[in-house]
Amino acid sequence: MLKPKEIYDYMKKEGIEFFVGVPDSTLKDFCAYVTENTKEDKNIIAANEGNAVAIAAGYYLASSKIPLVYMQNSGLGNAINPLVSLADKQVYSIPMILLIGWRGEPGAKDEPQHIKQGRITTELLEILDIKYEILSDEINEAKSQMKKAKIEAEKESAPFALIVRKGTFETYMPKNEKGSDYSLRREEALEFILNNLSSNEIIVSTTGKTSREIYEIREKNKEPHEKDFLVVGSMGHTSSIALGINLALKNRKVICIDGDGSFIMHMGSIAIIASHSKKNFKYIIINNGSHESVGAQPTVGFDIDILGVAKAVGFQKMYRAENREELEKYFKDFIESDDNALLEIRVKTGARADLGRPRETPIENKKLFMTYIKTTEKEDE
Repeated sequence: MLKPKEIYDYMKKEGIEFFVGVPDSTLKDFCAYVTENTKEDKNIIAANEGNAVAIAAGYYLASSKIPLVYMQNSGLGNAINPLVSLADKQVYSIPMILLIGWRGEPGAKDEPQHIKQGRITTELLEILDIKYEILSDEINEAKSQMKKAKIEAEKESAPFALIVRKGTFETYMPKNEKGSDYSLRREEALEFILNNLSSNEIIVSTTGKTSREIYEIREKNKEPHEKDFLVVGSMGHTSSIALGINLALKNRKVICIDGDGSFIMHMGSIAIIASHSKKNFKYIIINNGSHESVGAQPTVGFDIDILGVAKAVGFQKMYRAENREELEKYFKDFIESDDNALLEIRVKTGARADLGRPRETPIENKKLFMTYIKTTEKEDE
């Protein structure tokens, strides 16, 4: 296994000093070391992977230095446009190193949303004409591969990818973990929300621990899961899925439960939601200031004014709760408001170590959800 410090030090020795990307569970130990040992203007946690590629391109244009872009392989979808229409040799021909976490590697057990992406990761790179190597977990070979990556990127004036298998990096425990002063945990907020709804609201929840916690709260309460569409993968698109449901079910209250990382990833979606959602669209953003599901790397969630953004694009009602008392104070007004509304709930990071995963597959969840809607919509006609 590779020590994050050794890899980081070698990269610096080779002149790779600028890092940008979106955190990934496979790369979390390396990302944690970079975050703790790099100046803030030399390590940018981007909104999404395409954003990261563009930032890297700009850095190269101004400095002539090779940047490193880190991402999960699921993020290749976000990155394809700038990789093809910006960095490609037939356009601006911009060199960079891509460090890609390989979720869903063929033959390795993983969650359903990663299986196909894992299978096509190398094929995608080949289609994009991006040369790549699978990073070794042996330090001398890994150093040789990184040197090759830099030489090839410079020689070809093009991106070069290093694919990282699960377990390649040793565990790194940050010395200065950033937390928050907020008292509420996400699971406590979710339990309050679910316990204070009526009987027929539709829930659409973001990927990661949020959906897993909702599932377990339903289990604990001995409630069915049919009203909940638990999004896996497709990070950043939860609110758009919820909007589509809202437009189809004009008389049904749709509650989107999102996270700060997901909200930031495709923030432009909120403008479309504000313009087109019906009055029974309720948007909840649980903000813990981190990409917790993939290593708790920080987001800018606490640095931006989410309510200000919502107001600017046309949301009619906005609320912020920073503790349980405020959640109890504002929730009734939020959920019963006569127009689309947004509620930001600020929480601290952290989840139970024994947090499980849904027993049903995504397809089973979809079928259960669609059957529930068809049945109840007929009853309401």
